[in-house]
Amino acid sequence: MQKIQSNQIQEQDLTPELKKWLYASGSLTQQLTDLAGGLFTVEPIQEKYQRMSVIDSRWMRMPAYHVAWVRESLLYGCEQQPWVEAKSIFPVLSLQKKARIFKHIGKNPIGRFLFQRTTPLCERRVIRLEEGWTRQSCYTWHGCKFIVQETFLASFEQYIQHHSHSI
Repeated sequence: MQKIQSNQIQEQDLTPELKKWLYASGSLTQQLTDLAGGLFTVEPIQEKYQRMSVIDSRWMRMPAYHVAWVRESLLYGCEQQPWVEAKSIFPVLSLQKKARIFKHIGKNPIGRFLFQRTTPLCERRVIRLEEGWTRQSCYTWHGCKFIVQETFLASFEQYIQHHSHSI
């Protein structure tokens, strides 16, 4: 279970460099690739069907405890340590539409498909989880709603602290 920390701790710990990444619009895939000098890798960790949380169901205006296909992966830039822990939540209703392509992308990043010739609508919230600063984006893409959660890991924070050319 992920534990969300209080807002007071959040504000104290958020660096200006990381804040740029948490609130950036557009493709995180492209932004990380640019930061890493063209290097970017996705390592899928787990893909499964599971019931959505009440919070996620409400956010996407889906029935409570609706079933979703969930993809968890690690995103790597130019270092051996992963930079981002990603989790994508695709309600079954969205998988019956155009978003079904996301179920079969393997090691390809979601961003390559999501931002290809389109700019999806995006609602965003930023929270602090035990694993690190996290942005949760609820996208509406070709009539499909889904959540992409990106947790920026300590290795990424260290990298951007030492490299001033972030976003």
